[in-house]
Amino acid sequence: MKKKTVVDCGLLHTATTMVQSVNVKALTTLASVIRRPYLASPHVFVPTVSDVNYQALRDHCGVKAVIFDKDNTLTAPYENDLHPRARVGLQSALDVFGRENVAILSNSAGTDDDPGFVDGKEIEEALGIAVIKHSEKKPGGLDETINHFPNVSDPSQLCMVGDRLLTDVVFGNLHGMLTVHILPLCSGKENRRDNKVAKVVRIIENKIMYGSWWGGRKIRQLTLPHKSWRGEDECPLIISDRSDTTIHNDELGDIQ
Repeated sequence: MKKKTVVDCGLLHTATTMVQSVNVKALTTLASVIRRPYLASPHVFVPTVSDVNYQALRDHCGVKAVIFDKDNTLTAPYENDLHPRARVGLQSALDVFGRENVAILSNSAGTDDDPGFVDGKEIEEALGIAVIKHSEKKPGGLDETINHFPNVSDPSQLCMVGDRLLTDVVFGNLHGMLTVHILPLCSGKENRRDNKVAKVVRIIENKIMYGSWWGGRKIRQLTLPHKSWRGEDECPLIISDRSDTTIHNDELGDIQ
């Protein structure tokens, strides 16, 4: 299948069956993030989707539905098979919330770059969960997302989970969702299909947010509060043994 280039948040992504498109929403939101960098600061940071306590999300945080990014969150980039490290997390989310309250919000599949919803259908068949159709890419797409879940009446009842600060986390924080940021699932040869520019920008995002410098610590101190979640001390959402928010170089992914 011929590959074409897609522009997402000002970055080039190589994807199958996609047409060239600009993520206008991300570009227009960038100025807001520069002025208010805490928009990119997540409520929770964990290594993978399997390190989240979904039961606590539902029972103690007012969350009624979970939205996942796809590439490097549930699957390897541009692959449709569920990654082994994401299997436990996705199943846990399905067990707790039910299949109708778990979905994927992608900046490629389900957008106008996916004519006939071809890629969306393939992903739904492979992963067994819905792909939300939306015309405006993250950090846009709120209306379609809310409408996808009949039992959700307020964005604070949604949890957004993804590996990108400037799209996934900003999208959630702009609208009052509970945001969970994860490390990219893949590195090295496993990450060979990921776009090189995107990999570099992801590393920069993460180093700014989590690096051992005063600016990152200040940004995280200003993380926007969630309507119901009162913090990790009062309501733990991390089930991993590792709870620090320092990203080490070997976790950032290869850029060569």
